Parts: sequence; C-alpha cells; structure tokens
Amino acid sequence: MSQQLIQAIAQRDNRTISRLAGKYHPAPGRPEQGVVNTEAERLVDTLFRQLKQVFPASAATNLRTEADEAAAKQQWIMALAENGIVRREQLAAGMKRARASLSPFWPSPGQFIDWCREGELEQAGLPSVAELLAMVRTYCARRGLYASPTDYPWQHPVHYWLVTGLYSGMRLNGWTEQELAAQAKVELGKMAKRIANGETIPDPVPMIEQPRPQPVSRERGLEIISRIRREVLKNDNFLN
Repeated sequence: MSQQLIQAIAQRDNRTISRLAGKYHPAPGRPEQGVVNTEAERLVDTLFRQLKQVFPASAATNLRTEADEAAAKQQWIMALAENGIVRREQLAAGMKRARASLSPFWPSPGQFIDWCREGELEQAGLPSVAELLAMVRTYCARRGLYASPTDYPWQHPVHYWLVTGLYSGMRLNGWTEQELAAQAKVELGKMAKRIANGETIPDPVPMIEQPRPQPVSRERGLEIISRIRREVLKNDNFLN
C-alpha cells in the first residue's frame, strides 16, 4: 500500500483517505483522482479478484454490476484503512482464512478484517480469542494448585502476560463473558503489534502477593481464644 495512504491512516486524515477511495465513487461533477490512489486501487482490485475465485456465489449477490463492484470497493478501502489493515502481510493472512471458509458467499468487510487479524495472530505465534479464553478458564480453575502465578506451567511468556492480565481485569471489573471476550481481542491486538515491532516479551516476573490467612484446627483455635481471655483478665486486674 502507498506511503501516502499509510501516513493518512496514521494521522487519521479522513480527507486524504476519502480521496484515496474516490475513484470508486466520485462526487457528481468531479473528475476521478486516478493518480493519487493508484496503489490503493491496485491493492483492492487484486484482493477482489482473489476473493471472486474463492467465493463463486459473489456474482449472484452483491457484485452483479460494475457499479455494485465500484461501490463495494470504496467501502472496503475505507473499512481496511479505518481498522489498520494496511500491510500486504495482513491481507495475505486474511486470504489464507478466506480460502479455508466453507461458505461460497462473499464476506463482509468486517468478516475479512477479522480474518486478517486472526491470521496475524497466528503468524505471531499467538492464540486465537477462543483459545485465549479457554486458557483463562483453565487458569481460574487450576491457579489454586500453585504457590504463585509464575509457578503455573505456562507454555510461553506471552500466555502469562495475557492470561494474568485478563484474570486481574475480570476480578476487578466483574466482566461478563462477552466483555471478557472483547477485552481478550483488544489485548491480543496489542500483543501482536508489540511482536510485529520486534519487541521481546519478558519472562514471567514474580509478583508480591498478600499473605493468605491459614486455617487452624479446632484445638488451636480454642487455645488462641483462651490466651486472649487470659490477657484481657490480666489487664482488668491491673486496672483495678
């Protein structure tokens, strides 16, 4: 994708992004901006050609005419830009998921964007949202068997930071399952970006935990109560 488009997305320059999408839906009475959006056009044109091969029922649904296809391309350019899908590697990851789809029908921009993100997570060695949620549930059920979170058998340092972060947020905020899933998606996106930027994810770090009250036997409890009573009686006699 062109440097101009990437720069416009980074700066949230809606006017430039709109110009880049302009060829597919030019304003009445205005010439098409073919020179400005050549790279964006080529990218979406290539993507649409590939998707048509994967989803043969597309011609019978929302892409019946050239006007339909032009309008769809405009929306796809905007959707991809607004959601940060700006690299060819991301689109390639989305196409890999598209080829595995069982549906013959054309996906929505949102569905394809999800495929791009899922593929990006896979390329970064990260779990899917469903896999991460399963890890959180397993951790909730088994964490009491270990002295500290660092003693838990993590398969990868990334899992430690993702799972413990979501677990803490869930306890603090009382998230519903839906809210937890939404936050898992956000955290995976952040972690994928860190890995893509070349950041090394650190190993689990021991955290200082508050001491937990230890249960005592009935005999030990009675002994403690008796000692407290003796101390109280001693203080009363001293005051009298």
